[in-house]
Amino acid sequence: MKSITFAGIQRYTAFSPNHVGNDAAIFSEVANYLIENGHTVKMYTEQEFLTKSLSEKFAFTMMRSKAAIRNLQLLEQKGLKSINSAFGIENCTRERMTTLLLENGVSHPDSLILNTQDCIPELIFPDGFEPCWAKRADFHAIHREDVTYVRTIEELREVIAEYALRGIERVVINKHLKGDLIKFYGVAGTDFFYWFYPQEGNHSKFGLEAINGMPTGLPFSVDDLRSLCDSAAQVLNVSVYGGDCIVSPDGVIRIIDFNDWPSFAPCRKDATLAIGKTILSEVKTF
Repeated sequence: MKSITFAGIQRYTAFSPNHVGNDAAIFSEVANYLIENGHTVKMYTEQEFLTKSLSEKFAFTMMRSKAAIRNLQLLEQKGLKSINSAFGIENCTRERMTTLLLENGVSHPDSLILNTQDCIPELIFPDGFEPCWAKRADFHAIHREDVTYVRTIEELREVIAEYALRGIERVVINKHLKGDLIKFYGVAGTDFFYWFYPQEGNHSKFGLEAINGMPTGLPFSVDDLRSLCDSAAQVLNVSVYGGDCIVSPDGVIRIIDFNDWPSFAPCRKDATLAIGKTILSEVKTF
């Protein structure tokens, strides 16, 4: 393969809460992999990407800002190839992710999507109020309060009122699922897949993993988990992904969060190899 110049668009640090170093590390190592394989990488911050013209035809990116996503989408429509695609990155924002997973039958908690200005009904789920999670619908979690566990309808109203005051117009409400919390990482179309219990590895952004408690080792099929994640990646149009799921006592696995290009902190070396090979493979077929 002839030498290619890639645009590497980094993630703005505000979108890496408590994981700035880990996010920067995986991105840097993928860039080094491409360089070691005879290619050139021109690095851009999200801010630079919005102010400078891009001459490269191929890009890899962890960016998250709405403005940068829109800009990259326009370039993709003109022929640029990006991993992940800006369209897939946008699909991983909370409301779009929830809607797409449910519409396509990907196992996910019962959910509602409401305007923060609306009155919240007493009966938000058909079988009555249960503990649930309130999540800002327009974006990923940047602050701890962007994903909040609520036990009562009064708490839910308080959280939604706080969102409204912050200018957040929509909220996703997920039913709380009892069971073992699992974190996963994958690269679509490769042999790479990694899962672990975040509570055992003390891996957390905001400490919310404590709600489900320490895992009890509920049995589940890793093949089923991987198949479920690959289905979600296809629906959401992302190649490099990670997220969280709950294994219920009955063995059912449900995805509760799915992210474009996470930190891969516990498995960075193997992930770098898989991501790098995928980028080069995509270039060959483009």
